[in-house]
Amino acid sequence: MYEDKTLVCKDCGNEFVFTAGEQAFYAERGFQNEPKACKECRNARKNATRGPREFFTATCARCGGEAKVPFQPKSDRPVFCSECFAQMRANG
Repeated sequence: MYEDKTLVCKDCGNEFVFTAGEQAFYAERGFQNEPKACKECRNARKNATRGPREFFTATCARCGGEAKVPFQPKSDRPVFCSECFAQMRANG
């Protein structure tokens, strides 16, 4: 039903592809307008408004190693390093 479309980014002027899958997603969500900017420009705009992210250091509850997390750890909740978190997630 949908076919890939080539659009021009309003920010950088480069062409980008609005894929059939993206078009189906937009239609499913009820979005009326096509994207005006390429993914790189959309991400750059999003990151510019967020500001720098603050990371906190904690001790991993599983392996005891250092864990850097984007939230203030609480003493009543365990914190895991990225490797342990990924293993736990993979194991369900």
